[in-house]
Amino acid sequence: MFRFRAAPLRHAAILAVGFIVVRVLYRVLFHGVDGNGVVLLDLPVVRLPAPFGHVTMLGPITSGGLWTSIESALPIAAVIFAFGAINACVDLSKLFARGARGGPLRGAARTLVIAWATVPALGDAVREVALARKLRGSRGAAALLVPLLERTVERAVAIAAAMEVRGFGAQRSVDAGSATPIEFREVVLAYGACADAADAGPDAPIGGWTLAVDEFVVPAGSLVLVGGPTGSGKSTLLHALSGLHTHFDDGELHGSARLAGVDRRTVPPRETAGFVGVVLQNPRRGFASETVADEIGFAPSARGVVASIVAARVAEAAARVGVTPLLGRDIRALSAGEATLVAIAAALVERPRILLVDEPLADLDAEARLRIRALLDSLAHEHGVCVVVAEHRVGELAAVADARFDIRDGLVARIASGEALGPEDEEDASAGDRASAGARATIASTGEPRLEARGVHVVLGGRVAVDNASLDLNAGEIVALAGPNGAGKSSLLLALALPNAAGAVRVGGVDVAHLRRRTRRAAIALVPEASDDLLCATSAEDECRRADREAGAASGTTRARFLAFLGARDDAAASARLLASHPRDLSTGERRCLAIAIQLAADASVLLIDEPTRGLDARARALVAAALRASASDGRAVAIATHDHAFAAELAERTIEMRDGRLGSGAQRTAVPS
Repeated sequence: MFRFRAAPLRHAAILAVGFIVVRVLYRVLFHGVDGNGVVLLDLPVVRLPAPFGHVTMLGPITSGGLWTSIESALPIAAVIFAFGAINACVDLSKLFARGARGGPLRGAARTLVIAWATVPALGDAVREVALARKLRGSRGAAALLVPLLERTVERAVAIAAAMEVRGFGAQRSVDAGSATPIEFREVVLAYGACADAADAGPDAPIGGWTLAVDEFVVPAGSLVLVGGPTGSGKSTLLHALSGLHTHFDDGELHGSARLAGVDRRTVPPRETAGFVGVVLQNPRRGFASETVADEIGFAPSARGVVASIVAARVAEAAARVGVTPLLGRDIRALSAGEATLVAIAAALVERPRILLVDEPLADLDAEARLRIRALLDSLAHEHGVCVVVAEHRVGELAAVADARFDIRDGLVARIASGEALGPEDEEDASAGDRASAGARATIASTGEPRLEARGVHVVLGGRVAVDNASLDLNAGEIVALAGPNGAGKSSLLLALALPNAAGAVRVGGVDVAHLRRRTRRAAIALVPEASDDLLCATSAEDECRRADREAGAASGTTRARFLAFLGARDDAAASARLLASHPRDLSTGERRCLAIAIQLAADASVLLIDEPTRGLDARARALVAAALRASASDGRAVAIATHDHAFAAELAERTIEMRDGRLGSGAQRTAVPS
């Protein structure tokens, strides 16, 4: 809890000085620095007209008046600096967490922990949303408000949920019984109006969204996969198992639902955290600590476990998952894949009997996916843990799974043993070979050069993220950037779209760094990984209109492109439904296609997309693939950064490996005349 950190002190000093400056400027503006001493600047006195005639602005600035203004700001500035000094020496989040263990202020301390963990993310959200606005070409602070508010609320809710499943603030701890780890029989999960609980069952007339679970029984030492399309209810089922559905998400559960003999309907997640480990979707949102080591050890530390035991548990969990080199890292500096690995380690630190994992492979590179598959296999079959994993494509885990369930049309159904995987579930083992073959087959493409980047060099936080990279993209081709988590793929795409680092980026022979904002959008468009940050209107129609206006495009351009991507341009009913929908009510794939259409409003020559298939099921992947093919067929150069080797092999003409900020062979090519 006691450790000096320079960052809080530095931030507090900047804030204190900033407050003094603002205070002095305020006094200057409203005639508050006229006093004794030497006249430093003789500004004219301005009196406002009625009804504000009593307000006097500007006036002479004297040395005595200036010092008086500074003195008036010093008390508050000193408080700001003192608070920063305390925060630099004492980890207040741990102090609040200790207060949440018990006592009359336990509830207030829990609130403070959540609020304190949300504050740093607010700054990150401002930067990320501002970047998305810049990429889109939006002007004015108003465009930041909607996505920023959404980000802040999502972050607070995610932190609260993560703390709940980790036992934070529990008044008591329930031990696991000797019964079967998971027994759900004739269960109905619901949101919205529900029939009387006494009559509820799989066939009961329940209003609102429902999910029926006839039988979901998982014995100890087994690994179960839950598949299904986006929005089918995979996360809801895991939330029901963890207890979040009824005790946090305001959902309803009817039927027999027991974990290790504990009634899931009556016992909240925090009381079963000792034997139930949970890895939530998008785990980065739920991190509450500053360093990786503190995040992994958060649950036992919050329970008051001795520091030496916590350190040993953290080292054990980190070694098991393979994140020991990350223990000293700032939690906010992790890539999405690294964050998933850290979240799994944090779930294992309490040595759970039941482990629930929501889409663990979504953000991982091939090596990390193999490591996690081996880990989950070992936990279930060597250590006797009951493991339940929700995944879009279960192909990579099917070989080590003992049972598979599929969610379709509101029903959780067990897949018969030995039933073959569907095309959307299979992981093509030859994807990498096909990608390499594609690169060799198209290396002499006759496409017109679109983008030429030379010597791009990016340093982030003192670390080289992109090391002297050079890349050529030609018209009509799709290029995939592959590589492990943290290789620098996202940093490279951003440096190409917004060149402000060392090196040169040219589109059509013109240096992009010298172009004005609107002209630059006509050269390069980037869809970031957090593509939802680009959306700020209340309907898809409004988003399209705004995009046309910002890009100076003809009215209806983005609308037509969006509908064409989804194959709904000639279907009046489908078009009306899509355009009237709030962007957040569209499916993940539809939102990704909307983001692509928005970024192409200025008819860019080059389209860059970061992780285009993240969080997408087979249907959504097909939508995005079609959108990318259409963009390339229009003569654009398209580059994607992805861990999805099957998607890259299916779509890309070239796949370029990137490691430690360096691009591999095939990044540069020379067009050969036909």
